[in-house]
Amino acid sequence: MLEAVRQSDGENGRVLLDLLESVERNGARSQRELAADLGIALGLVNAYLKRCTTKGLLKMSEVPARRYAYYLTPKGFAEKSRLTVQYLSSSFSFFRAAKADCVNVFETARSHGLTRLVLAGKSDLAEIAILCAIEAEVNIIGVVDRDAAPMRLIGTTVVASYDAVPYPFDAVVLTDYRHARDAYDAATMYAGGRPVLAPPLLGLSLERASGG
Repeated sequence: MLEAVRQSDGENGRVLLDLLESVERNGARSQRELAADLGIALGLVNAYLKRCTTKGLLKMSEVPARRYAYYLTPKGFAEKSRLTVQYLSSSFSFFRAAKADCVNVFETARSHGLTRLVLAGKSDLAEIAILCAIEAEVNIIGVVDRDAAPMRLIGTTVVASYDAVPYPFDAVVLTDYRHARDAYDAATMYAGGRPVLAPPLLGLSLERASGG
C-alpha cells in the first residue's frame, strides 16, 4: 500500500512538473491544447490548473476571445526547480530498477524461445528496454501506443495498434507505466493470444500478466 502511495505521489509530481514547464513555455494556450501537449485528460488539466492557482504557483489573466492565460509566480518557479531536482535524482534510481527489470524479463522470454518482442507503451521504460534488448539478445520488433503518431523510437517503429506491427512477433512486454493495467488489457485482447510479460516495477505480477 505504501509503495502504491509513493508511486502515485511520483506520478502526480511528474504531471505537475510537466504542467509548470508547459505553462512556462506558453501559458496562453487553451486547456485543450495543454492537455494535448501533456498527453493527459482535459479534466485533469483543469483540476491541476485550479489547484496550482489556489496554491499560488500560477496566476491567471484574461485574454481576448474570452480565454485565460496562465503564468508562473515566483513560488511557481521555485516549485518547478524543486520538482526538477527531485525528478533528476529519482530518475537515476528509476533507470537502475528499469534496466534490471528489463534484463530479467528478456531472460525469461528468451528461455521460453520468445525472442521477437513488441513493447506496449511509448515511455522512458520503452527506451530503456530497447537499449537493454541488444545485450539480452532479443529483438524489439516495434512499439505499440494507440496515442502516439507513427514515428521511430531509438530506431524502433512506433505504431498505434498490434495489427500495424510491421513484422511477426512472439510476445508483448509492457512498458506503459502510467496505464499498465490498460496496456495489459489491450495486449491480451489484441495481441493474438501471445504471452504478455510485465516488468515488476509496473506493479503487475509476472504470472498474472503472462497468463500463467
